[in-house]
Amino acid sequence: MTMAGRQEVRLEVADGPRRLEAWARPVGSDLVVVVGGGELPHVGCVVLTQARRSTADPGRTSVTSSVLTIPPHKEEPVARAIAERLARALECVVVVTAGVHEDGLDTAGADTYVRLAATLGDKLAPLIAAQAPPEARPPVSSEPGVV
Repeated sequence: MTMAGRQEVRLEVADGPRRLEAWARPVGSDLVVVVGGGELPHVGCVVLTQARRSTADPGRTSVTSSVLTIPPHKEEPVARAIAERLARALECVVVVTAGVHEDGLDTAGADTYVRLAATLGDKLAPLIAAQAPPEARPPVSSEPGVV
């Protein structure tokens, strides 16, 4: 999908006091998303995801992701959930940087942020896709490393 002519999209999702906010910005035919939440948003993890044709089923779109995490940060599940949903839905290269800080965060709280990330990715995809007709999307390649 070409991102040309698209506008930046900002979206927030919340569950009680926990919230995630995203700013999605088209960059050429790619998409960059900054996600922050908790008490102190920051850069804790970066996920780069590329859409590709599935090798098992060429009729399906799969994704390949590369991850950079700054130890001891644990935002990979948040960034990956959003990057992979968007790359699959929009058939483009997506970079997501995520940073969520909440003092004393327990496992249930971390699970809430991962659920919020999935919701954020699911809500962002149609907002971005609606900005251009589907025929503007370039085909996804079946060759590894080529979109």
